[in-house]
Amino acid sequence: MQLFTTLSALAFATLGNAQLQKVNDFSAVPTNLGMYSYVPNNLQTPAPIIVAVHHCQGSASAYSSESQLMPQADKYGIILIYPNSKSGGGCFDVASTASLTHDGGGDSQTIANMVKYAVDNYGGDANRTYAVGTSSGAMMANVLAGAYPDVFKAVSVYSGVPDGCFFVQGSTATQDPPGWANSCANGQLIKTAEEWGDLVRSYYPDFTGTRPRLQIFHGTADSTLRYPNYQEQLKQWSDVLGLTDKKDAANTPQSGYTQTIYGDGTTTTAQLVGYSANGVGHTVPQHPDMDIAFFGIA
Repeated sequence: MQLFTTLSALAFATLGNAQLQKVNDFSAVPTNLGMYSYVPNNLQTPAPIIVAVHHCQGSASAYSSESQLMPQADKYGIILIYPNSKSGGGCFDVASTASLTHDGGGDSQTIANMVKYAVDNYGGDANRTYAVGTSSGAMMANVLAGAYPDVFKAVSVYSGVPDGCFFVQGSTATQDPPGWANSCANGQLIKTAEEWGDLVRSYYPDFTGTRPRLQIFHGTADSTLRYPNYQEQLKQWSDVLGLTDKKDAANTPQSGYTQTIYGDGTTTTAQLVGYSANGVGHTVPQHPDMDIAFFGIA
């Protein structure tokens, strides 16, 4: 879905006083994803954790540059985790029941285990853990919010689909490539807000705590994960979070973007904020300053 040159990725893999490192002693269970980390020397105590999940045809190394989070990590003392897909095409599994459900044995569980590793080994803060993702990674960010609300406090989604939208009957956590749901990708899977919300609740039915906050970006000209998925995501999470009132602001945060805030709060404190990017295709450019601010780190 996006390509990035190895040269550019390497140029950004070392910033400040830290380096992007493959974590060789991470057990990688249950699905054998690679774990890469960026751990500045000036960590907060304990340190916030951001998991940044790459797109199809991507890699942890490339996304460490594309996500533009390493300068933020240096500035604010943040632990960064970059999962690396095991599939030949670089996509993450968001199609199997295993990945969609809490502790179901899929890629989402492996990523949640990376967070536990960072808490135990780097001094990460289990109460300040966040996720950012683009395309396949954005789909995974929604899945993480649904299946692991006990782990992730907020997520930022760049050009994704609703949690559960990509489910493929019979898809498994170990197949390569992961399942692909054309009707969802094409924006043809339309549900009520309650139906979408019920899907999220079904993936961790025993959870009674606070749900993650979400920031969602989508381009109107997206031809890969088409634009109707934007409204379907907002419908889903407004139901999960119990939000009905919303207000729009044109040309915010920049020309051609329309911001929608659900419920009370501002762009940095509201539970659900959406950004519709007029004329933007797949994918919406990263906004790292906004990610950090939304997570409450800046």
